[in-house]
Amino acid sequence: MLREYSSPNDKISSWLENGDIISLKKGLYIVSEQYRTEKLNLEIIANQIYGPSYVSLDSALQFYGIIPEKVSVVTSVCTKRSKSFENEIGIFSYYGVKEQYAGIGVDTKSKDGKHYFLIATLEKALCDKIIFTKNLQLKSLKAVHRFLEDDLRTDFSGIEKFNLNIIKQCEECGIKSKELTLLEKYLQNIK
Repeated sequence: MLREYSSPNDKISSWLENGDIISLKKGLYIVSEQYRTEKLNLEIIANQIYGPSYVSLDSALQFYGIIPEKVSVVTSVCTKRSKSFENEIGIFSYYGVKEQYAGIGVDTKSKDGKHYFLIATLEKALCDKIIFTKNLQLKSLKAVHRFLEDDLRTDFSGIEKFNLNIIKQCEECGIKSKELTLLEKYLQNIK
């Protein structure tokens, strides 16, 4: 699109100044609202800003309808160092993990049937939430119940079954494995 310009960065600066495009991060832009033909998908944007990454934690739990709260920050997990980006579209937060763990329980989903994004499965999002919640002490099934039911206010009523194999794979990575074992037992009991 900018091949004909001798100074493409000047044209980009001009578009930014005029409000024709919006910067998501250095070198990544989207057209402003007046030029859009479709609604923005924050999950796709999150996948593009910093990656490889997948949407998880509260953002994924809200996507699956498990938590009632509206999420204001799009949270993702990536294989790079943890980082946050704030732009006109929103706040995008990334938690870094090792590749071995990151590759477990990731799925593709769509909101419109045309555009797809990477997102944690429900089970992986719960594991990620436990792993990245600071100072979380889960030493019993009762503690897991309090965390899920009271703190997160989860609603599993529409869930027919959980893929406990995903949680087992996460346990084997050795990150908060005792807590994840308790999560697995808890979910097995409520099936």
